[in-house]
Amino acid sequence: METAVGLITTNYSVKHPSVLTKPRPAAAVPFLGRYRLVDFPLSNMVNSGIETVGVIMPYNYRSVVDHLYTGKDWGLDRKKGGLFLMPGSAFGTSRKGPRFLLRDLIANRVFLDRDKASNVVVSAANIIYNYDYRELIRAHNESGADITLLTKTYSCEAEDVSSVYTEDGHVRGFTYGTRYGDEGFLDCFVVKREKLIELIERYANVDYLDLFEAIEPDLPQLDVRAHRVDMYTGTVFDARMYAKRSHEMLDSNVTAELFPPDRPIMTKAHDNPPAKYESGARVTNSIVSGGCRIQGTVADSILSRHVVIEPGASVRDCVIMNDCVIKRGARLEHAIIDRGNVITAGTELRGTPETVLVKEKGGER
Repeated sequence: METAVGLITTNYSVKHPSVLTKPRPAAAVPFLGRYRLVDFPLSNMVNSGIETVGVIMPYNYRSVVDHLYTGKDWGLDRKKGGLFLMPGSAFGTSRKGPRFLLRDLIANRVFLDRDKASNVVVSAANIIYNYDYRELIRAHNESGADITLLTKTYSCEAEDVSSVYTEDGHVRGFTYGTRYGDEGFLDCFVVKREKLIELIERYANVDYLDLFEAIEPDLPQLDVRAHRVDMYTGTVFDARMYAKRSHEMLDSNVTAELFPPDRPIMTKAHDNPPAKYESGARVTNSIVSGGCRIQGTVADSILSRHVVIEPGASVRDCVIMNDCVIKRGARLEHAIIDRGNVITAGTELRGTPETVLVKEKGGER
């Protein structure tokens, strides 16, 4: 899409960190056996015809760079436009987990200056959905707004999602945290490129703030609007949410909406053999990735690549990441096992739906 470029921010910390985000940024957390969270906004942009995308890196950028590399798997290894991996700044002082730090925008102003697109689509990577941004851009252009936010009416509480208050179609304020019936901000917006440059110049002296923290006192002078959508969205801000979102992927209605054939979610390609189900294997209502060897019992779980479930082992309501081995007789329930773990024979690891047990990357128990 010639009238828009994309910008994805990954340089932020989550409010409730866990061992999942200790070795990697939130955007690089694996999801559904083969994806990373950053795949969703990046694929949404590519599927919307956006051919130039900048990704603002966190300080622990290795896993993001390893996953995205040149952008080839998203068709972004191009001579004109393509994928740009850009430096992130130091964190600001906000306590609210900002996703759109002014420092990041200021540090990468050259990305905005060199492009001639009319609009910039900006997104974070902690909310999973599949959406055609052309609808958002069309609504933005037709209204003539300076900024248009992507929003949704929430049917539950979400403390890490900001709610917006509108009056006559214009956004008049933000509140951190969303309750039932509130209009939740999906951490995605489209802004006129020249207006974004003007804003980062205007608020340069408070560069430690989030963009929307900075502009909130001046909302009466800005034309900020909300574009409401009705679709599946999955927020991922802590381990409990991650487990809940993963379990939702076992619902065929959810996956049908999230992975339509005409808008695929793209990711880094891996050449793996198919999963092997050996004698004694019993698998129900689960997603099993390529390269797995199943000899035990798996139920209501998601297994990433090259996971081994030995005879007599039982895995229920779990997420098991790459290259894990669940030894003979081990019992796992309501657990997230990060990559590279060997769970020794006879071990029992049990969490609850509200307090999920999380095993950090690597090591043995």
